[in-house]
Amino acid sequence: MDTPPCTPPATEYPSVDSLHIHYCDFAYEEKGPFRMPVPDIGETTAKTFAELLSGNLMDIYVGKQKRHWLLHRNILIYHSTWFQKQIEEGNKQNFGKVELLDDDPRAFELLVKWVYQGKIDDVSDMPMDKKWYYADACQQLYLLCEKLNLPLLKNQAIDQFRKGCFEAGLVPGPEEMKPIYDRTPPSSPFRKLVSRIAARQIMDPESQSDASKYWQCFETSADFAIDVINAIKEGSGGKLFHDPTEEDGCYYHEHLPGQRCNSGLYKMKG
Repeated sequence: MDTPPCTPPATEYPSVDSLHIHYCDFAYEEKGPFRMPVPDIGETTAKTFAELLSGNLMDIYVGKQKRHWLLHRNILIYHSTWFQKQIEEGNKQNFGKVELLDDDPRAFELLVKWVYQGKIDDVSDMPMDKKWYYADACQQLYLLCEKLNLPLLKNQAIDQFRKGCFEAGLVPGPEEMKPIYDRTPPSSPFRKLVSRIAARQIMDPESQSDASKYWQCFETSADFAIDVINAIKEGSGGKLFHDPTEEDGCYYHEHLPGQRCNSGLYKMKG
C-alpha cells in the first residue's frame, strides 16, 4: 500500500483530517515528531476555515474565577499541540473540558481573537489610560503562549508589550518581572527584555531607586541577577570602573560622616 504524501498539494491547505500532523505554528519543539508550520488562519481557504469551525466544541475555564469559553476544538488543535494532548490524555469525565486556572482571562481574550482572526489589537489605537493595562495583558498572554507553545503569538505579544510600555511611559516593576523568570526558560527573549529594563532603571542617574528595588527578584532567581549584571556590563559599553584599591584616605573605614579619622590618612604609594 502506497504511503500518502506528508505535505498537502501546493494548491490547497491541509484538511482537518490531516491536522494531527500539521497543527503547530512552527516546528520549534525540541521533542516529538517533526511538524510542518500551519498557514496563518487569515490566509486559509474558505473550505479549510469552514472545516475548522465544524465538529465538537471544547469547554475552557480560565483564571481563579473559572471564566468560561466554548470554542471549536478543531481550530484549537490547528494552532497548538497542547490542546491536542489535553484531548488525548483526557478521560470520560473531563472529555472536552480544559482548565487554565493559573492564567489570566485577559490574556485568553487576546488568544481567542488571534485563534480566529490571526491578529491581536494594536496598543497604538488605544487611549493613553488603557495602554499600560493592555501591555500588562500582553505580558500575561506571552506567559500563556509559553505554556501552549505558540511562538507566532508570543512574538506579537512581546511587541505589543514593548510598544505599550513605550507609549505609556511606564516599565514593569519587580512584581511583574518575577513571573517572567518563574514561568519561562533561560533562553526566553522576555527574560532578556525585562533584565535590560531593570539594568537601565538601576543605572539611570535620575532614578531615586537602586538595585534593592529588585530584591525579591534577586532573592528568588540567580538567573535574574546574572542577566541584570551582564546587561549593565553590556550597556556601559565596556567602560572600566575606577580601581577600588587605589582609593585615598579612609574611604573604607567605619565612622560617621565628617568624623575625624583616628587611623590617619592612608595613601597608596605609586
